[in-house]
Amino acid sequence: MPTNLLSRFRRPAADAPDRRPRPVTALAAGVVLLSVTLAGCAGSTASIEPTTAATTAVTQEATATSTAATTTDTDGASATTTAETISDTAAAAEAFFATLSDEQRDALLYAFDDETKTTSWSNFPVTFVQRAGLNLADLTDEQTTAALAVLESLLSDEAYATVVGIMNGDRYLSQYSSSSDADVLGQYYIAFFGDPSDTSSWEVQFGGHHLGINATLDGSTDAITFAPTHLGVQPAVYTDESGAEVQPFEGIYTDAFAFYDSLTAEQQATLTSGDVSMCAPGDTCDFSTGAGLTGADLTDEQKQLLLDVTANWVGMADEQTTAGALAKIEATLDRTVIAWSGETTYDMTTGDGIDFSISGPDVYIAFQAQQGSAGADVDGVTTSGWGHVHTIYRDPSNDYANSVEQQAATGMAGGPGGAAPGA
Repeated sequence: MPTNLLSRFRRPAADAPDRRPRPVTALAAGVVLLSVTLAGCAGSTASIEPTTAATTAVTQEATATSTAATTTDTDGASATTTAETISDTAAAAEAFFATLSDEQRDALLYAFDDETKTTSWSNFPVTFVQRAGLNLADLTDEQTTAALAVLESLLSDEAYATVVGIMNGDRYLSQYSSSSDADVLGQYYIAFFGDPSDTSSWEVQFGGHHLGINATLDGSTDAITFAPTHLGVQPAVYTDESGAEVQPFEGIYTDAFAFYDSLTAEQQATLTSGDVSMCAPGDTCDFSTGAGLTGADLTDEQKQLLLDVTANWVGMADEQTTAGALAKIEATLDRTVIAWSGETTYDMTTGDGIDFSISGPDVYIAFQAQQGSAGADVDGVTTSGWGHVHTIYRDPSNDYANSVEQQAATGMAGGPGGAAPGA
């Protein structure tokens, strides 16, 4: 992957509309964190001093704000409906395929129901878990740009900005950290399951160490789901080459603490006495709820704030997709259990960060701070706790759009037999 790869991410026009309805959710960053033993980071423990403000891969475009690339439909307007997003993404996929050789296309494409889709993504570096498809590092500039255009078509402005921030954070670490796996931190793969179309079902799989997007698009029913998806971040904050501060997960932290602060003291006590559950990539999961605060315990305003938190994962595409996903979750929210541990004030200068889980019939989110940098240390930069987060989003009723069942992974994928290096 060229070090200036992410500088090719396009910036929207100043008046480009956001595809996501802000009254419904805040999608500046998506995160669900996994347990320390599932951290999936490796390397030595020494630290180094960065020699410049940031790696050349960290660009001004990679901010956790609404300043991000956007894809337009044939009328020049941002996609707002699910059908538009599916059509735009299918067109971008076909344009990407046109840049590839026959051999590359064979390596990129899988049958829609191929079980590989369940075992070829992870919260571990690519050295431990082989990803499906093509490594962007092996593509030409033209091919890489075309591959990234698929993400631009699929994601909302804010979700795309979050993804860029995650990727550039990995590139930052690959430039400045002491990790022995620094050279693979910035590697990302793309694969397709099924043929991209606006009339049938297919999946885009994209990710690396701190990112694993599984987006299933179904043109026959106008439906998009991101279940399951892994979003992570390390470090929490870094400086891009223009000197701007980048905080990819600012949105999720803001939404999470807005929900926490809305609770009464009694509700907070119930929330923090609950059981934060975890379900890692590679795990078949029993989606246990455990104890905690339930949706039935919340006021209407508090329920909306909880939906805002949830939308950071389920609402990564257009506003119609977001609204539909949230309506499904809201219908069973009273039976959804929320648990929280860790800090109770949003102050990244103190403590070790937060853990929380949201578990119900139609949503499972686990968010956890990783208590350790796993060797990816940079002087003056937070790469543990607040600054090292792994997350997972699952839909107990609709993972992979019910095309396959999650297979229990082996080795270092987080399932049976899996463990983080040094765990």
